[in-house]
Amino acid sequence: MLPKFLNPYHINKSNLIRLGPNTDGGYVIDKRVLNKTNTLITCGLNDDWEFEKSFSKKNIECTITAYDHTVNKEFWLRRFKKDIIALLCLRKLKLNKILDVFKYIEYQLFFKENKRHFEKKIVSKKKNYNEITIPKILKKYNKVILKIDIEGDEYKILNDIKKNTNKIICLIIEFHNIDKNIKKIKNFLKKIDLKLIHLHANNYGGIDIESNPKVIELTFINSKMINMTKILSKRKYPIKGLDYKNLKRREDIKIKFHE
Repeated sequence: MLPKFLNPYHINKSNLIRLGPNTDGGYVIDKRVLNKTNTLITCGLNDDWEFEKSFSKKNIECTITAYDHTVNKEFWLRRFKKDIIALLCLRKLKLNKILDVFKYIEYQLFFKENKRHFEKKIVSKKKNYNEITIPKILKKYNKVILKIDIEGDEYKILNDIKKNTNKIICLIIEFHNIDKNIKKIKNFLKKIDLKLIHLHANNYGGIDIESNPKVIELTFINSKMINMTKILSKRKYPIKGLDYKNLKRREDIKIKFHE
């Protein structure tokens, strides 16, 4: 069982929507934020911008800015070589898998004009040109949707997020190795204006010895910008029709909370 402080607040199901695919890379948000912001900032991109594509379809005037220092020329070259070998070895037989070989073209077509990707690492203290901090990113923005999936480095920037919650209308963040970092998460939740409205266990990460997920995806909204109740949700998680397995061949992880 997860601690009660991870139990989301109640949001009418009619306000909850999923953006992105019905697999890894899709997230549940409160649809009301879509009409209150034109800015999505993504920290951690890899080769998946399906959430960003879905967001841009809902808000065609939006600005999307992504930060990921690992997605560079070497990244695309390694990926292309790997995909070509898989294609020649007949390991890519489905159409969507074959099209993956040309992912770089899709990347170039998407990230242009008001959609940009910067090859910068998210850090708490900038030491060189290839790094950037959350305060620097948010400096000129307000009412931002901030999405963070930086493979464990999220714990290094929690203080920066706390200091800038007045600029964030919605926060989507993936916490890794929560069995080792549960106190950090608790302290973070106690000191922010953002309220947790959704939780999903990422089944890629597996479970710990107590059958709790090791990786969780959390969605917050700013209660000063979006009306909400202060009643805890009594829903069962995952929510049918909204939550889907990150890894299809593995069972989804059911969530229970301590009383």
